[in-house]
Amino acid sequence: MKILLNTDNQIDGTDALEERVSAMIEQYLGRFSSRLSRLEVYLSDNNSPIKGGPANKRCALEARPRDGDPVGASHDDEDVEKAIRGAADKLRTKLDAWVEKQRGY
Repeated sequence: MKILLNTDNQIDGTDALEERVSAMIEQYLGRFSSRLSRLEVYLSDNNSPIKGGPANKRCALEARPRDGDPVGASHDDEDVEKAIRGAADKLRTKLDAWVEKQRGY
């Protein structure tokens, strides 16, 4: 599974951020890696760095199964890591349901 990181102009997509994101995605979604060709991560700042706020950062995830339609989830939270965790948790639930459907249960 290839992990692609995309950021808006308010979030600096450094190598360190890419490594951290990849590690978090592997932790939450690694068990699906054989079923996915790639996973795209979109990080954005909803309000700009000046305003801030309780749901300032957004993480949108799109998983590309090898034999199915894309599956996506997003989450807004106060910082990037919490947004990633929230989106990954939602996507894990969706992928679990997708796997069960593939098995015919």
